[in-house]
Amino acid sequence: MKEQHYHPEYKKSAFHCPSCGVYANQQWENVGIWDNGYSPVKDVFFSYCTHCKEKSIWLAGQMIHPKTGSVELPHVDLPDDAKSDYIEAREILNISPRGSAALLRLAIQKLCVKIGGKGKNINQDIAELVKNGLPVRIQQSLDYVRVIGNNAVHPGQIDLKDNMEIAVNLFRLLNLITDVMITQPKEVEALYNSLPENNKEAINKRDKNT
Repeated sequence: MKEQHYHPEYKKSAFHCPSCGVYANQQWENVGIWDNGYSPVKDVFFSYCTHCKEKSIWLAGQMIHPKTGSVELPHVDLPDDAKSDYIEAREILNISPRGSAALLRLAIQKLCVKIGGKGKNINQDIAELVKNGLPVRIQQSLDYVRVIGNNAVHPGQIDLKDNMEIAVNLFRLLNLITDVMITQPKEVEALYNSLPENNKEAINKRDKNT
């Protein structure tokens, strides 16, 4: 089972480090200046990862360094055109969660094309993909994307309701859909093709007789 990913949150005692990617305890320190004594700077904090010792910088409750937060890297089998949107969305997540979510919807549109949809209307794509045997959990994933967009937000457009939580969920869904619809079938096909030819012929003969 894949490990749950814990996105960095202000003053949280532990999360996946944005520098090393390890789930680790975080030590928080208020930034201060020395001027005839120590004076803390309001709303500026460091969090230190106890694993890699790198720090993240927080201003008024928002992480401003590093930019990417601690979002997972794109799935290796995510199509290249969608992967470029994923990477850009990852780079701007902490600066603009709404912009990040807009890019991720665009990436999902492109992914739908790769798995048999037309990429123009997510509702129509879901219906068409279901006819072609789309697994229920992937249908539910795509419906999540559709519903949180209030059924009207087109890929690449900003939804004013989008926030950090929604953007992070979209990253997860992109990787999940890629794994189920592209990686797993490819791995099963590779295993089947590794069978001796006489075994595959026997299987084909069995299937024709059922």
